[in-house]
Amino acid sequence: MGGTVSLKANFTKPMGTKKRVTSTGRKKTFSIPGTKGSGNCVDSRHLSNGFEIPTESYSDQPYIVKTLDGAWLCILTTGSGHEGHAGQHVITTRSTDMGQTWSNPVRVESPIGPEASYAVLLRVPSGRIYAFYNHNTDNIRKVKADNPPYTDGFCRRVDSLGYFVFKYSDDHGRSWSKKRYPLDIREMEIDRKNADRGKLRYFWNVGRPFIAEKAAFVSLHKVGGFGEGFFTSSEGVLLKSSNLLTEINPRKITWETLPDGDSGLRTPPGGGPIAEEQSYSVLSDGSFYCVYRTIDGYPAYAYSRDGGHTWTEPQYKTYGNGRRIRHPRAANFAWRCRNGKYLYWFHNHGGNWYDDRNPVWLSGGVEVDSPDGKIIEWSQPEVILYEDDQEIRMSYPDMVEERGRIFLTETQKDIARVHVMDKELIKGLWNREKAKSMVKEGLVFNRKFQKAAPKSVKMPELPLFLERDATMPDFRNKDLRTGFTIDLSLQFDSLKGGQVILDSRISTRQGLALQTTGNRTLEIILNDGRTENRWECDREMLETKTQHHISIIVDGGPKLISFVIDGILCDGSGQRQFGWGRYSPHLRHANGAKNLLIGPSLKGKIFSLRIYDRYLRTAEAMANYQALHL
Repeated sequence: MGGTVSLKANFTKPMGTKKRVTSTGRKKTFSIPGTKGSGNCVDSRHLSNGFEIPTESYSDQPYIVKTLDGAWLCILTTGSGHEGHAGQHVITTRSTDMGQTWSNPVRVESPIGPEASYAVLLRVPSGRIYAFYNHNTDNIRKVKADNPPYTDGFCRRVDSLGYFVFKYSDDHGRSWSKKRYPLDIREMEIDRKNADRGKLRYFWNVGRPFIAEKAAFVSLHKVGGFGEGFFTSSEGVLLKSSNLLTEINPRKITWETLPDGDSGLRTPPGGGPIAEEQSYSVLSDGSFYCVYRTIDGYPAYAYSRDGGHTWTEPQYKTYGNGRRIRHPRAANFAWRCRNGKYLYWFHNHGGNWYDDRNPVWLSGGVEVDSPDGKIIEWSQPEVILYEDDQEIRMSYPDMVEERGRIFLTETQKDIARVHVMDKELIKGLWNREKAKSMVKEGLVFNRKFQKAAPKSVKMPELPLFLERDATMPDFRNKDLRTGFTIDLSLQFDSLKGGQVILDSRISTRQGLALQTTGNRTLEIILNDGRTENRWECDREMLETKTQHHISIIVDGGPKLISFVIDGILCDGSGQRQFGWGRYSPHLRHANGAKNLLIGPSLKGKIFSLRIYDRYLRTAEAMANYQALHL
């Protein structure tokens, strides 16, 4: 959630009517099912290359289960207006071709009536499918809230309160039970302290249900109040049913609220009041792993070794190398795949608000042993999805495996889509420790310098980022979405600013340069004679008298510049929000002189230099580092 938090108390924006409900989606064709999207962009990571899932205007939480008759069943929250507006309701739709086309939507709840929102699905062994969601059954039209921002003390967004309910389907999602059934949820401290003293419950859920220990578990995020940022406090609980998997009569299904005690999963000690959107995975030894968002600039996680009754003290999530993972107030989900490994969706920066959910990054996880049981070690990430407009945000994903492929769903809150993941990208996330050979694909310059490097070498031509499109009557720009990578090994005798390591610029400053800055960092400069772009690595990454391996990746898809230093992707390191930077979409190229100057003012030594005419993935940059230094 969070798509409309900037709106003030009374929702002055008009309800939208900009979109349609498509009965079968757009017909897409491709040679191998599930390997190509509907867009024309040459980069498969571009959002337009997904397959649209039919909704009205607002589109949220496109979550999928596979039915026993072989279809994908997707549940969504939709409506004709914005998130939180009246008429918000839950629908389902089926696909029998891995998301290419979809059936006519079926309403789980009607748009005429109280808000029904934020649904998740669980299929039990019999084939019955349960849909769990918020329902404002009592049609509450306002709730007590903080002032500011709610000037009269009431919030009129009422989609995150009331009752947590379920309906069920016995025909693979083609129809749903007429009646809905509320879950019995234990009152906790956060409920008693809300503005209604617990008489009215505030909550919602985005977490995927799961089955473990012959029981069903459903996530819930309890809310303490409404105010600045919409939710002012939150924590996570698990609802356990020991008989949902076998009980046919919905009235006889029982529920237990976990963890034990009077509070749910909160932030680590010293953290803020927001601990929400818990995502759960079951490890091979039966342990539960949970990751969730905070407003602390980092996601939190915890393990349970006793089926959710108790949890380890929450900590901020880290990579396998011990560095903290950075993430804003946005959904960050982890999924266990069929091969026993994991994927983790997040946004890789240190923001603490709802913004900057573009691009999406993916990390791979593998289980390792610890004294207390299995834990997950996480790889450094790769960009998997992006949109050219930086303000467009994608979130609330789900993961599906089919025919050896991995699919992800996501929503921009306006369009929901299915995307197929690149096999090699996923493989690199999981095989990072094994990759120790030098990457050769796209290598256009490769030199090792046994002694001193030459003063200059012939500079290979770098790819154009843009070119005129002769097929268009106005000859507009065509974005080629190319890239390149500078990969070198060197040692500094001094980190004084202004040392030029590489320089292909001509007199007009067109070309590229790599130089030290006054921050004891490296900076790359890209200039096409019309516009100049700069980005530097994180501070405290470079040392003197140490041989460093540095990859500077210029990715022409999302227009990102990133540094990988000694196998570590720069992520801001707590000193700046972003470790990766964006360059101008108007930059045509970074070509300059025919010769590249090497170390013209470097105090130190360059051992090797490689240039690629494509962007390297993070895993490939790490492989180059490991090939040289491990």
